[in-house]
Amino acid sequence: MWLITFALLGAALAALQPSEPPSVEELLARGQEAFKLGENAAALADFDRVVELAPEIEPQLWQRGIAQYYAGAFEACVQQFELHRTVNPDDVENAVWHFLCMARKDGVEAARAALLPVGPDARVPMRQIYELFEGRTDTEAVLEAAKTEGPASRRSLWMFYADLYVGLYLEAVGDVDAARKHLDAAAKASVGGYMGDVARVHATLSQ
Repeated sequence: MWLITFALLGAALAALQPSEPPSVEELLARGQEAFKLGENAAALADFDRVVELAPEIEPQLWQRGIAQYYAGAFEACVQQFELHRTVNPDDVENAVWHFLCMARKDGVEAARAALLPVGPDARVPMRQIYELFEGRTDTEAVLEAAKTEGPASRRSLWMFYADLYVGLYLEAVGDVDAARKHLDAAAKASVGGYMGDVARVHATLSQ
């Protein structure tokens, strides 16, 4: 009986002790998990805390930019993606999210005029996605590239990106009905990681 009592007392005292604050790594993981669960405010708070604790990491935090987009913090997300370009200049997705933030803040034409330049992004169908947001190609070119280019074993992943970014583009330019089909397809794709979570969160918020 005494052993049980002391064990319970020890556990209670331990619970009263101030716990160690979460590390940067724990905050990053917790923020990504919160975003996955649709708790965007909590996710953004964790990402902001990461920047407070380790400001040198801020350029890497593209996940924070996406959370800022869904929080309606469009000026902040523009700045985050401009900063991310300094460490990842070839990434088409970074330029696209910068466009999406700018479009919500200043309109599509302003976003297109400010589209960030990118280097070579070899992923299918990133070249066509970039040209779509530039206004130099159409959605069918993106979808066709995803269906025909690259290894067949990767087609489902290419189609996920095609559907996601075609849907986001159509939504940005005001064709919401056409966008929904592609955004729903992206949300239903068996894609993990943060971008898979983005597709599912976006579909939930759009309902």
